[in-house]
Amino acid sequence: MSIPEITQKLLAAKQEKKLSFADLEKVLGRDEVWIATLFYRQASASEEEAKLLVEALGLDATYIKELTEYPVKGLGPVVPTDPLIYRFYEIMQVYGFPIKEVIQEKFGDGIMSAIDFTLDIEKEEDPKGDRVKIIMSGKFLPYKKW
Repeated sequence: MSIPEITQKLLAAKQEKKLSFADLEKVLGRDEVWIATLFYRQASASEEEAKLLVEALGLDATYIKELTEYPVKGLGPVVPTDPLIYRFYEIMQVYGFPIKEVIQEKFGDGIMSAIDFTLDIEKEEDPKGDRVKIIMSGKFLPYKKW
């Protein structure tokens, strides 16, 4: 997966300013995961959000237009090679059908929305090694009959 040029510029400016996504959450009033999604051009900002971000990062206003454009989403049709991203792919290979079965057992025939969706990442301290806690919440969408 190649990283878009704008992503590289945004990440470099964030690093130069010594800002975290949590810091930017306070500036934009949006969740840190959504802001990271915006950096990677998987989401689009409103003009106001783009202005706030560009100002916080000390970037030229020319970035506002690109941040407000509708992005092309997804990683593409390849198996991810980044080890962390690959683990999510692996999780779906192993647990995808079991998760699907449990969701359908509880809700019926349908899917979880990735549009009406939130995702939070938390750090759980553990004496055996800190743990990553990921909380996904998506609206259930039943399949219609017609």
